[in-house]
Amino acid sequence: MINQKKNEQPLDLSYLRDMSGDSAEFMIEMLDAFQKQTPIYMADLEKAIEAENWKATSECAHKMKPTFYYVGREDARDHMQEIERNARELKDIENIPTAFAEAKDFVEILYKQLDDARDELKKRL
Repeated sequence: MINQKKNEQPLDLSYLRDMSGDSAEFMIEMLDAFQKQTPIYMADLEKAIEAENWKATSECAHKMKPTFYYVGREDARDHMQEIERNARELKDIENIPTAFAEAKDFVEILYKQLDDARDELKKRL
């Protein structure tokens, strides 16, 4: 489940900060890469769910998990983990489309959070 309270807070970039040695330039590159890749991953995941290809659904959700962690959204990572696990174990598959719809709505909010984080980081350049 996506934590709605985190949608209203700035992203926690501590993981990226640690990984980059607090390099604003590097963190901006990572945020840009995230924002470029996520729509592709989400489209792949949506196609797999629509086709009821649960193996591909599991693999797509698995691929996306770490990226949410990088930007401090463990709640979204856990949400993707649940989609991955349910698809892999063929458990509660009737709920996967609803879980995906929640993730899809969330990603739009996340893009705004990424833009805000990028703007703050650019001030440090």
